Amino acid sequence: MAVFGVDYGWGRPGVAVLKSAGADFACRYVSHDRTGKNLTRAEAEALSAAGIRLVVVWETSAARALDGRDAGAADARAAAARAADCGMPGDRPIYFAVDFDASADQQPEIDAYFDGVASVLGRGRTGMYGGYGPVSRAFDAGKIAYGWQTHAWSDGRWDGRAQLRQYSSGHTLSNVSVDYNRAVADDYGQWLVGASPDAPGYVSVGAAAQPLPPAAWTTVNWNTDHADRRDRDGSSILRGPARYALTASVTVTGVSPGTLLRARAIEVREDDTAKFDAGPVHELTASRADVHVLYALPADTVAGGRRVRFQVVQHGAAEATLTGGSAKLLFWR
Repeated sequence: MAVFGVDYGWGRPGVAVLKSAGADFACRYVSHDRTGKNLTRAEAEALSAAGIRLVVVWETSAARALDGRDAGAADARAAAARAADCGMPGDRPIYFAVDFDASADQQPEIDAYFDGVASVLGRGRTGMYGGYGPVSRAFDAGKIAYGWQTHAWSDGRWDGRAQLRQYSSGHTLSNVSVDYNRAVADDYGQWLVGASPDAPGYVSVGAAAQPLPPAAWTTVNWNTDHADRRDRDGSSILRGPARYALTASVTVTGVSPGTLLRARAIEVREDDTAKFDAGPVHELTASRADVHVLYALPADTVAGGRRVRFQVVQHGAAEATLTGGSAKLLFWR
């Protein structure tokens, strides 16, 4: 799933302009600034009321992360207080900026800074904004749980673990300079003022036609996202960690009466999708050439680094066709 959003500092495009531009979220600053750069409570409430989710990033000087662990801890305390004042729930992450072309030789100081951040927020709430190099090295070292990668200093490379991508800069909305972003994960640190941390998220996806070979588990590809009205291209319904409840329905044609069909949810590893855990299998026997396969998983948990997918197998003698389907999922993080 890719969701469109913007980030901006000074100036405010306004809710109506953001909605017209199709922005589902806004990335905003918290810092020591006193000149109007920071997110305010009033702005957070206005965006939340319009359904525009918020993400916060802390930035003072571009190379602040080179100042080490104590600086990270101090910034985390200040960032958490300012974000809370704006209505951010206490379990949401904060991104901290590495806003320069950081080299591998500078990574030890950067890692120390993020150790300081994590000592205050916890590693699960610690995020980094930066180019490909520092973001990837921080993920590799286990220093961050969230990544917001900018196209700057990235040479066209994207780290698949980064939940946010700042892919284009220098745009204008209502005379305010903005950058364009994509959220490529279900949880990218978003929040709304007044929303319970336990409020469920919602996924609603649809599938187009695809072949269904005999006697082979086939992963359903979901090409439409009804929840945010954006096209999607992929087989994953949800990325962990999360608790979730899933219902799915697909239509299969071209099977003979008496053919056995089976369905299951699986949780695949992101680093090796050939490895997965399978959920309960539901079975039915076709009574006609076209059949609706229904599946429900009322409660399960997917771990971090895994994705939920849905599979179907038909045990006929010839290839059949999955002509379409849908899946709905509630999740809690």
